[in-house]
Amino acid sequence: MTDDMSPAERYALARQRAAEQATALAPFREMYDFELDPFQIEACKALEAGKGVLVAAPTGSGKTIVGEFAVHLALTQGRKCFYTTPIKALSNQKYSDLVKRYGAAKVGLLTGDNSVNADAPVVVMTTEVLRNMLYAGSTELIGLGYVVMDEVHYLSDRFRGAVWEEVIIHLPESVTLVSLSATVSNAEEFGDWLDTVRGDTEVIVSEHRPVPLWQHVLAGRRMYDLFEEKENRGGTPGTGRREVNPDLVRLARMENSRPMAGRDRRRGRNLREADRERDRRQRSRIWTPSRVEVIERLDAEGLLPAITFIFSRAGCEAAVQQCLYAGLRLNDDAARARVRSIVEERCAAIPDEDLHVLGYFEWLEGLERGIAAHHAGMLPTFKEVVEELFVKGLVKAVFATETLALGINMPARSVVLEKLVKWNGEQHADITPGEYTQLTGRAGRRGIDVEGHAVVLWQRAMDPAALAGLAGTRTYPLRSSFKPSYNMAVNLVSQFGRHRSRELLETSFAQFQADKSVVGISRQVQRNEEGLAGYREAIECHLGDFDEYARLRRELKDRETELAKQGAVQRRAAAAAALERLRPGDVIHVPTGKFAGLALVLDPGTAPGRTDRHRGFDPHEGPRPLVLTAERQVKRLAPIDFPVPVEPLERMRIPKSFNPRSPQSRRDLASALRTKAGHIEPDRHRKSRSAAVDDTEIARLRAAIRAHPCHGCDEREDHARWAERHHRLLRDTRQLERRIEGRTNTIARTFDRICALLTDLDYLHGDEVTEDGRRLARLYGELDLLASECLRDGVWEGLKPAELAACASALVYEARAADEAVAPKLPSGAAKEALAEMVRIWGRLDALEEQHKINQAEGVGQREPDLGFAWAAYRWASGHGLDEVLREIEMPAGDFVRWSKQLIDVLGQIAAAAPAGSTVARNARKAVDGLLRGVVAYSSVG
Repeated sequence: MTDDMSPAERYALARQRAAEQATALAPFREMYDFELDPFQIEACKALEAGKGVLVAAPTGSGKTIVGEFAVHLALTQGRKCFYTTPIKALSNQKYSDLVKRYGAAKVGLLTGDNSVNADAPVVVMTTEVLRNMLYAGSTELIGLGYVVMDEVHYLSDRFRGAVWEEVIIHLPESVTLVSLSATVSNAEEFGDWLDTVRGDTEVIVSEHRPVPLWQHVLAGRRMYDLFEEKENRGGTPGTGRREVNPDLVRLARMENSRPMAGRDRRRGRNLREADRERDRRQRSRIWTPSRVEVIERLDAEGLLPAITFIFSRAGCEAAVQQCLYAGLRLNDDAARARVRSIVEERCAAIPDEDLHVLGYFEWLEGLERGIAAHHAGMLPTFKEVVEELFVKGLVKAVFATETLALGINMPARSVVLEKLVKWNGEQHADITPGEYTQLTGRAGRRGIDVEGHAVVLWQRAMDPAALAGLAGTRTYPLRSSFKPSYNMAVNLVSQFGRHRSRELLETSFAQFQADKSVVGISRQVQRNEEGLAGYREAIECHLGDFDEYARLRRELKDRETELAKQGAVQRRAAAAAALERLRPGDVIHVPTGKFAGLALVLDPGTAPGRTDRHRGFDPHEGPRPLVLTAERQVKRLAPIDFPVPVEPLERMRIPKSFNPRSPQSRRDLASALRTKAGHIEPDRHRKSRSAAVDDTEIARLRAAIRAHPCHGCDEREDHARWAERHHRLLRDTRQLERRIEGRTNTIARTFDRICALLTDLDYLHGDEVTEDGRRLARLYGELDLLASECLRDGVWEGLKPAELAACASALVYEARAADEAVAPKLPSGAAKEALAEMVRIWGRLDALEEQHKINQAEGVGQREPDLGFAWAAYRWASGHGLDEVLREIEMPAGDFVRWSKQLIDVLGQIAAAAPAGSTVARNARKAVDGLLRGVVAYSSVG
């Protein structure tokens, strides 16, 4: 090719090559045995030019190459690089990768409970560790040249996202920031903000997947393509448009029109699920394939290894068991032997007595067959082994919860989604396009697979067009979850003073997005003002002031609505009063709701001394009685279940031996309930006379309306319609104006409220942080202020190490689902008294937050301490065995380890923050020693 060039062109090309060889990028590219993609080269060149970069690219596209180039630049320039990740598993993985490339002497690891070579020039850490270093003014920050923030889209996380913004805002100006994100639809907006707070930042967005992804629907025995390529007329192949597969649309229309086999007419009762499924298969040529059928089908078509996402831990474990019972084997004898060798080596540190309680042998049997589960309830060691075996091709089918999609490097040839609905902590909701993209992004291994496959299992009532919209949408906007906290406030004031701290908070991405949204709202207000002028013309009446007439009509309507509400309030009050009179043993008839019918009161929910946060009672809602229904269910009812007053029909004795968790106990007591009161008919409640009939104000308004001149207008109702539109638009416009006012300086206003509360509690005096405030600055977490108050009040003084562990557990633990039927078991004596005092202090802080308008619903403030892990922490710190502790609390080993490690972290903070001469610091360190043993100590690298 150079033969065709002129001497001048050859000279220019030679100079260009020489210039490229002189860059740091040239030797870096030679470290890889593949060519870098254009987006990677563009980002690396921007970094070498001294710019910050934001790289937004699909999962598996290799954006971490850019982060590794930042490491390379730091080492070349003799500076430091911190590589941050959102979770410890990712930190461990990145640490291992960098050690292989640069050697153990140059790479360190810092997580909440582990420190390896922390003085190294390259340190991998969780984002919280870097935040804490910035607030503490750590000397480790000296010489820091680059910070890589992997998975930076985590700043949308409502629980932890604020940490990412704190780091971005507070990093020294001399540090170059490398932000790596999943594909987000507002990368440019995020880049604009980074440009504002960090200086020159290059935004590189790549939508290209290195391995093409094919979308399928598996229905019965057939795999349907979700999309069909339609060529444009006269167009070249491959340039057409994608449409939903018409075969799939036809199949859905036909199948969804079939009646559901709901009841067996011969027996007149519901069929079992298995019977319904068999009947459906007989009537239809498609069905939802079983988990075993799916894996066998993928294996037959060469589409393994596969990750099947099941949005339930129990579902993942059940899927493995189903495959084992079906005799499924995906490994040959040689692979089985390799699996056993690796597993025994990795798990050698686990004591033999713990293997059974951890389910080791059942887990190993699945691994030997090439099948495994992966979820947060598993022991970290077990999860790491599954990840290692999967990457080596020794595990070919993994059943996982969505947590696996969050950055763990575990790509597969295929990804299977059982359902498109998941529990989000409050309700079952459809997964979002962003979640779908994140999950299916695991399909297709770069350098191994020619293409990846995403398979969605057929479900009755599936809409292929909706699925295509989910698969074809790339809307995953980054939304800030930044909120000031108590710890953040004292740290900021300590470093910058209140005024400068306010200015810093105004630079957050949260405020940046709020300010941008105000522009659109202002435009809408202007359009509304124009509409209001038009409406005013339309309501002009030649007989009089129609505005006044319309106002009278609205006042009449408002008064009627008010009286109706008062009547409803009175009825609710009467119902609440009746509930407050209930006693354990009362037999009642629940008038409405899911549990309508006969019920026995176990707990009226009105015990004396209950606070407004105690389960079972809220003064704004009324009592919430715990009942046993005639159908053997123990449920906490709500006032909405009692629209009318309820009176006891009978009285029954509740046996002292009654256990609400025992099916046999519930069955026996429910049977006695039906025998005792099943024949009694409840009294029917009669409606009372409406208050509107005798109201003088309503009579006055009706008379004024009839006497008004506009009442006789022929176009009265037309004018009234325009007047109502004017009123609604005016109301909407005022709301928009209030939104503009509310979104301006929102973060700073919240910060001011937090500072006012901290001033009341003597943590701040103007720009001065008190001794108590300096202690609060060393306590991180959701309940930082509660922990500080407990230290100040001496609540934990004199507690033994295990008792202190029980109390500290309430600061970190949060149950996945509230268990309202049974109170948590607590250690007795001093620990129980200290826990009760913690709850009382929280109640005082909660009232103070309400006084200062600090709203927990907005993610600011202190949640109620959860005592659900106190007994487990106490028993484990006291030296009891794993089998005994897990059996008592009915908690998966992985959850136990995770909460124990978080407890160890907070105990370390308490030890560091405890007042001089206090017994708390010494006992906190002893509690850490008591907790950091056995399964907790050997659970993971970090």
